[in-house]
Amino acid sequence: MAETRRIMGMPVTVDGRGSERVFAWLRWVDATFSTYRADSQISRIDRAELALGDAHPLVREVLERCERLRVATGGYFDARARGRLDPSGLVKGWAVDRAVALLDVGRACIDAGGDVLVRGRGWRVGVRHPRERGALCAVIEAGDLAVATSGAYERGLHIVDPHTGRPPEGVLSVTVVGPDLATADAYATAAFAMGETGPAWTARLRGYDAMTILAGDEVLATPGFTRRCGGRSVAAGLNAED
Repeated sequence: MAETRRIMGMPVTVDGRGSERVFAWLRWVDATFSTYRADSQISRIDRAELALGDAHPLVREVLERCERLRVATGGYFDARARGRLDPSGLVKGWAVDRAVALLDVGRACIDAGGDVLVRGRGWRVGVRHPRERGALCAVIEAGDLAVATSGAYERGLHIVDPHTGRPPEGVLSVTVVGPDLATADAYATAAFAMGETGPAWTARLRGYDAMTILAGDEVLATPGFTRRCGGRSVAAGLNAED
């Protein structure tokens, strides 16, 4: 039976035996990585009260991965995009990737604030419409898959182009699917920050597929993304192009 709790400032739903271990792990992640807790290791590193070399090994792992992704995305994924240390764009997916191993079953699902990781076959994952609350713009047929979406509809204009310091223009949402939720989430964040140039970048990704909805409701989806939607990438009212 699926169970939902609010952790890390968002609803987290776990469908699979062993959910208590998952929730305990996510509470530890929140206490360690939160930018809203003055005593978290991330906040202490940001204030230079804790040296990176003295931080928990998992904190060092996450920050090193953030740096590799910053390089891989041409700086569009940046844990210091807003001037302070904030690895949240990676932490949620990274935590869920590790959490799924705590479940006792081969078929499981974790939904963390709309970003989803499923294990086993037969799942269908809906992608929220960027303008119409309660509506879906795509339904993905998923098995052993991560689905991450970046947009402005849940937290407002919280993603900025690190090169300009301003929110991107011309894009409503980016959804990336692939084997790893942390990477998919980081790629979705980077592609959203790129604005209208994001679809061309996601088309070159290896092992990951994407759908971008632009401000004029134009949808650009990679062929692999469309195939995962059974050949139909978006709901009525949006026009899809490969």
